[in-house]
Amino acid sequence: MKIRRILATAVAVAVTTPAVLLSVTPAFADAAPSARTQAKPTLEELEKAAAEAQEVYDKALAAKTAAYQVVQDAMSDTAPLAVAADAAKKAADDAGAAKTAADQAVTDAKAALDALPETATEDERTAAETALTGAEATAATAAAAKTAADAKATEAYTARDDARVAALRAYSVAQKALNDALDAKTAAADALAKAREEEENENQDCVPEPGLTTVLTGVPDSITAGTTTALTLRVSNRSGKAMDNVLAYAFTHATDTSGLKETDRLLHLQWSTASSPKWHSIGGDHLIDAIGPLKDGAHADIKLRLTIDASAPAGNGAAFVSADYINENGSCGGNPDIDMYDFGVLKAAKPKPGKTDPGTTGTTGTTGTGTTGTGTTGTSGGSNPSAQGTASSNPVTTGGSLASTGSSSTTPQLALASGAAVALGAAAMFTARRRRTGSRI
Repeated sequence: MKIRRILATAVAVAVTTPAVLLSVTPAFADAAPSARTQAKPTLEELEKAAAEAQEVYDKALAAKTAAYQVVQDAMSDTAPLAVAADAAKKAADDAGAAKTAADQAVTDAKAALDALPETATEDERTAAETALTGAEATAATAAAAKTAADAKATEAYTARDDARVAALRAYSVAQKALNDALDAKTAAADALAKAREEEENENQDCVPEPGLTTVLTGVPDSITAGTTTALTLRVSNRSGKAMDNVLAYAFTHATDTSGLKETDRLLHLQWSTASSPKWHSIGGDHLIDAIGPLKDGAHADIKLRLTIDASAPAGNGAAFVSADYINENGSCGGNPDIDMYDFGVLKAAKPKPGKTDPGTTGTTGTTGTGTTGTGTTGTSGGSNPSAQGTASSNPVTTGGSLASTGSSSTTPQLALASGAAVALGAAAMFTARRRRTGSRI
């Protein structure tokens, strides 16, 4: 079995359950392209994308390292702008001290002028007034110098702080670019790893999984042509692991009583589930695609109905069932056996034109009753519709699977001679077709 064992059915899956295409291996999407589906990148393209993402990441890392160094330099006390700011602050402090001294000189000059006694001479008063005027002029000059020094200090500190903020912002941008590059690098690496894993899985056979079992119930000993029989297929996961997508298969085969004439075209099998209650015909791919994921220990029940055309001749029939799984990582497998359930096919009863005599009396016997009564027990004479025989165990091994549902004792047993050969041949054909459907393309 190859990974594409079941992919030939992807078109049907896309129509009925498009979510499956999103939950399983991309190989499904390959088998059912649509106008909205982009082409799947090749391994070479993914390798190139991963290399480019790595290159972008390396450059982003270098840029982030450089940006961090710029921050370190800007924050340093020895940075040119920091030194200039400190010098400007010192000049402003000195100007402030000079202004304070000048202001004190004005205060002292005013006090000296006010302290002159009335007996002070004109020269003494003129000298005090001149000293006050000079002190005020010096104070004005000191105030202007302080204002200018303060402005320069503010400008210097603003320049220093702006440089630091710009460095931090640049570092933040570089950090975000590095994070984005890391995400892209990781995504590219993951996509490449997944593609390599899928390629590796595609080159590997699917594995046998006997823990994925199928059981068909409701198969009678015999089915009359022209009728429909209700069946139930249970698919169980006892593998010890979860399965992302499980698909069941069902197939019917029939022959006439000689075992030589195949009558498959007169048998029609349909399926229905609670989530998809509409009846779906099972086509030539034998696929039932309504199960989806199946956890370990869980099971899914599928309703089946088998209709046999009224024109079908009496003969023998068999139903075959099995299941596969495929996981999102591309791993796959299935039950190595195909379970077979055999049954007899009875010719459709002819409609009665009117009420008939319940029986005909023989020479010495008693008259039977009913259309399938015991009939005449006499030694000669009358009509005698025989009763339907009871079911007999009829084991048939098909691919390691044992079917023992029995068949009518009035027809040749499927397990005997040509009947068994036909059943086994049908199973072999089913197996080959099932595997051929999933072969790599």
